[in-house]
Amino acid sequence: MQNMVILGATGSIGASTLSVIEQNPEDYSVHTLVAHRSVDKMLELCLKHNPSIAHMVDPQAAAELQRRLPPHMAITVSSGEDELASIVALPEVDTVMAAIVGAAGLPSTLAAVKAGKRVLLANKESLVMSGRLFIDAMQASGATVLPVDSEHNAIFQCLPEIVQQSVGVCDLTSAGISHILLTGSGGPFLTSDLDTLSQMTPDQACKHPNWSMGRKISVDSASMMNKGLEYIEARWLFNATKAQLKVVVHPQSVIHSMVQYKDGSVLAQMGNPDMRTPIAHCMAYPERILAGVEPLDFFKVGQLSFLEPDFTRFPCLKLAIDACEQGQEATTVLNAANEMSVAAFLAGQIRFTDIARVNEYCLTQLAQQSLDSIEDILALDTQARRVANEYLNRL
Repeated sequence: MQNMVILGATGSIGASTLSVIEQNPEDYSVHTLVAHRSVDKMLELCLKHNPSIAHMVDPQAAAELQRRLPPHMAITVSSGEDELASIVALPEVDTVMAAIVGAAGLPSTLAAVKAGKRVLLANKESLVMSGRLFIDAMQASGATVLPVDSEHNAIFQCLPEIVQQSVGVCDLTSAGISHILLTGSGGPFLTSDLDTLSQMTPDQACKHPNWSMGRKISVDSASMMNKGLEYIEARWLFNATKAQLKVVVHPQSVIHSMVQYKDGSVLAQMGNPDMRTPIAHCMAYPERILAGVEPLDFFKVGQLSFLEPDFTRFPCLKLAIDACEQGQEATTVLNAANEMSVAAFLAGQIRFTDIARVNEYCLTQLAQQSLDSIEDILALDTQARRVANEYLNRL
């Protein structure tokens, strides 16, 4: 029986994780559910899953949850940002699903790694912002980190066991690997006229053709910034060089990613676009469990197609690839700027095409600096958000 903490329990990854747990109740127990301020959703989850701890980052939300929980339920309600580090490090906790969206998920995810837990990594920003620090902490603590993002999980499944057992420090060349092929659908604007992109609305950007996701990640998919962040994450997870990483546009989202070997072989992981598959894989690795996902029907799939990414259409993808080469400072700045610009777009303050403009501006404004601690990273993140906000106010 694995006791699990679910960071970001009220989001889409949290919901999928709880669904997999329901499929396998004899193997997994919900120890702690964590959310920001979604009291209604958290209350519903508490009534259904009866965790030991329900943690709301927002203190007012925690007080409201405490008031609404039935008195007979022995659930400890806690609150605050700093308290999360203590929760993920509890000795009775075995596995942590790290699914808090954005930079906000870094401190708790890193705390789980430092505590030596089995960490199911769905928060790509942790590696985007703190790559080397994260990998060093993982090695020092002996934590097991398993990638939940469908693309990275697909790559992981296609790797030899010796590479799977050395995440972050593996040698792809010695394992006979020539390329990691990171696939992406291209989102809802893949075939839209370039002249119309500036007029696209948030609802249009969030209408992903294959996946059901939150609004922020849906916009990132439309701009392919999501693939750019995944490119950076893949660089750290698989210790890959620029020459070993390729992005392939695959509109059908059936092949979730591929690994190309030096003998000419290409291994691909395929399946229906449902996050319960990679979540179940990470929860049970190296075993397999039921995920509640329908098997892929090849007679219904039809044709599979592949395209080279168009950086004119997807400038955010190019910014991310270039930032990855520049180093940790650039990727930290890019992530912060993108979170600010996407929020502004979703609020109707800027156009879709302004997202890339804001991101590029921030990269040119902030000088390179040394990032030796999580405090340095968070300080640069704050600085980048301030620069982004100033530029947004001028648009």
